[in-house]
Amino acid sequence: MKANKVLFITQEITPYLPESEMSNVGRFLPQGIQEKGREIRTFMSKWGNINERRNQLHEVIRLSGMNLIIDDTDHPLIIKVASIQSARMQVYFIDNDDYFLHRLQEMDENGVEYDDNDSRAIFYARGVIETVKKLRWTPDVIHCHGWMTALAPLYIKKVYKDEPSFRDAKVVFSVYENDFKNKFSADFTNKLKLKGIVDDDLSSVQGEVDYAALMKLAVDFSDGVIQNSEKVNQEVMDYARGKDIPVLDFQSPDTYIDAFNDFYDKVWEAGK
Repeated sequence: MKANKVLFITQEITPYLPESEMSNVGRFLPQGIQEKGREIRTFMSKWGNINERRNQLHEVIRLSGMNLIIDDTDHPLIIKVASIQSARMQVYFIDNDDYFLHRLQEMDENGVEYDDNDSRAIFYARGVIETVKKLRWTPDVIHCHGWMTALAPLYIKKVYKDEPSFRDAKVVFSVYENDFKNKFSADFTNKLKLKGIVDDDLSSVQGEVDYAALMKLAVDFSDGVIQNSEKVNQEVMDYARGKDIPVLDFQSPDTYIDAFNDFYDKVWEAGK
């Protein structure tokens, strides 16, 4: 195995959230990859419906305390951790009172999507990357799951490309059926920008940004793409197949761990 260390950035993990296609992958894929001999780290957002007491989350003081500036406003970054004992697996949680406290995933209890989902995605991606830096851990492959993680490839490849933790990392992005309906605000690209990002990098997300545009941005800065649901946005997958990168078709629940495990090495070797 060439790619020994795998970082998982995901949107949902059971048992912290109810079972779904994505939360089951978030739970069992890292365990399966770890059991194949690779070293893993796993991150998700600390959504407001996660019961901290029941799931025994606790803050990691040495990792918390940083402020991330988004749209000219400081947002404190809080890092929590919990363990899934049966899998011998730790999960790190990105938390912030403004974006996650008392709030669900992409929509509220009435099914209304949050107006600041774009800022929440920015905070989550940057929060994971800054935390991995603090951990002084160097992943070989970074596997992002779900649209809430779609900005991580851009930041890793443009803003943090010279950081020791990310300099040689390959990014894999998984496309799911899960999507969002509202469009991001027209000032999304301005919120996104950090040193290292130029206008040409954001050609996929000009004007009001819909789900397909956000997915294309993730594909633009990924080294490999996986169709993780049987039914996904085909415009996105066609876009990925038009790139000169490895693409993995949908895999059944019985075979996906082995297929993904092989795909990590394929992506790693393609970039060498």
